[in-house]
Amino acid sequence: MIKHSFQFKNNEYRIVNNEAKHHHFLNRHSIFNILHSYKRLLPFLFALVIMSFHVSGQILPMMQPNPAKNWQNECFEKDSVYGTCSDEALALLKEKGLTSTPVVVAVIDGGVDINHPALKDHIWVNPKEIPNNHIDDDHNGYVDDVHGWDFIGGKDSDVKQDNLEVTRLYRELSKKYANTPATDVKKSDKAEYAKYLKVKTAFESKHNEYQKGHDNLVSFEDTINIIKKDLGKTDFTKDDLSGYNPSDSAMARAKRRMIRNFNRFGFIIEGVTADSIENLLDKQVKYYDAFLKYQYNVNFDPRFIVGDNYADINQRYYGNNDVAGPTAHHGTHVSGIIAGMRTGNPGAQEGIADNVKIMAVRVVPDGDERDKDVANGIRYAVDNGAKVINMSFGKSFSYNKKAVDEAVKYAAAHDVLLVHAAGNENRDNDSVDNFPNRRYEGSHKEAQDWLEVGASDSKGMPGSFSNYGIKTVDLYAPGVRVYSSVPDTGYAYASGTSMASPSAAGVAAIIREYFPKLKAKQVRKILMESVTKIDFKVPQPGHRTNMVSYSDLCISGGIINAYKAVQLAMKMTGK
Repeated sequence: MIKHSFQFKNNEYRIVNNEAKHHHFLNRHSIFNILHSYKRLLPFLFALVIMSFHVSGQILPMMQPNPAKNWQNECFEKDSVYGTCSDEALALLKEKGLTSTPVVVAVIDGGVDINHPALKDHIWVNPKEIPNNHIDDDHNGYVDDVHGWDFIGGKDSDVKQDNLEVTRLYRELSKKYANTPATDVKKSDKAEYAKYLKVKTAFESKHNEYQKGHDNLVSFEDTINIIKKDLGKTDFTKDDLSGYNPSDSAMARAKRRMIRNFNRFGFIIEGVTADSIENLLDKQVKYYDAFLKYQYNVNFDPRFIVGDNYADINQRYYGNNDVAGPTAHHGTHVSGIIAGMRTGNPGAQEGIADNVKIMAVRVVPDGDERDKDVANGIRYAVDNGAKVINMSFGKSFSYNKKAVDEAVKYAAAHDVLLVHAAGNENRDNDSVDNFPNRRYEGSHKEAQDWLEVGASDSKGMPGSFSNYGIKTVDLYAPGVRVYSSVPDTGYAYASGTSMASPSAAGVAAIIREYFPKLKAKQVRKILMESVTKIDFKVPQPGHRTNMVSYSDLCISGGIINAYKAVQLAMKMTGK
């Protein structure tokens, strides 16, 4: 699931609902189908309206300006921002006369706009496949997979919305345990029953939370309409309320509440009226509707669209070749961070790496990705030449972790580096489940070619939404207000570990471009040992008053640094 990310475009704030994923932007990872857009600070204002509005742990600071459009490529020593230093790294490589070899980076995501001007010349092309001839020319099991593959597409359409994994598990386990007293559970089923209770608690808690939020807003809209009727007006202003005499104590409270919200929305809406507030509330109601109708609806299951035998975890060949799908915002933004065209023009968005091809692999819907699709997405990327795989998604429950673990081992056996977003819930990943991850189920062993990435901002601060973990998160990378491509020739700022992961993947790609003999494990080691160490205390994500060191947040204790990584790679290879 691509959890909530934050997008900033045309002087508007947009909450990109990646849980409705995440990934999604936050992851969990990241970001991103736009369900609604709010002018300036409306997410914050809705929190005041219903007193319960929270998005992946991030409350946007008021009036914070956007950083430079390419700050993620810049360096603190030269530009006074904590970017990746990719510009300096590429300049050093050029100065030393080193040449690059193209590297394929697979973006396993919700879809990529392969025709975007910033990306179209940097999209992977399967050299053995003839486009649109409806023949599997290269005999890899995927017909017309010219630029990648869509594992959540079917013969006639694509999956757009899906459940969260907790919903799918709740639906399945409830069939067995919903009416079973704990005393009647067989000894052999105790572990599964315990999982059911955990899933049940999580599902019902979140479902009730969204239902309450939805009902609160609908109730507030009803109150507005009652006041309209009492006033005999189709719309009203704050001044109109001065002459309003409520008929009972409940409406008196409603009047006071309405006045407070006129004051709040008045900061951002010129000439605010009841209708203008109600129109914005309608968008937030739709936001909750998406959760209740799709993510947390046990009666909704779109898998029939794909047409596979979902129960067969070993099934490899299904889906279609529509790598954009219906929700390509998130994957397009991610891809631009890695591979956006480097023109050298001031103010133009540019990718971190300079000689990569993006392989688009679609497995993430508006909801949680399924383990079968993730595993097959990884295998597809490996088999078709990817050397770096970016995964800006995640979830709190797993249906079949073993299948994903086997795919991760497959990637390791073929020298592929996996880069994954840590998530956007400002949680300690050392103490909570976050899937997929490097830990192999039922074992103390971990994948050694896996890089887990938290998000940092231009000032070197961790994103207030970013997950962390001194045992589970490797390093931080630019992921707050990062400017990149979005579909239909657009560009936008967005925040999330979904943006931090491709920032790190882009740096990894540079190393693999210019030092192709280095193995994936070596690249990871270089990235870990070359981070920019932060010598000042920073706010712990989710606990703004608790000041900590980066060594309290991640294994490396710092922010990725391409320039230092190149220096270390040169030393390691004798160049």
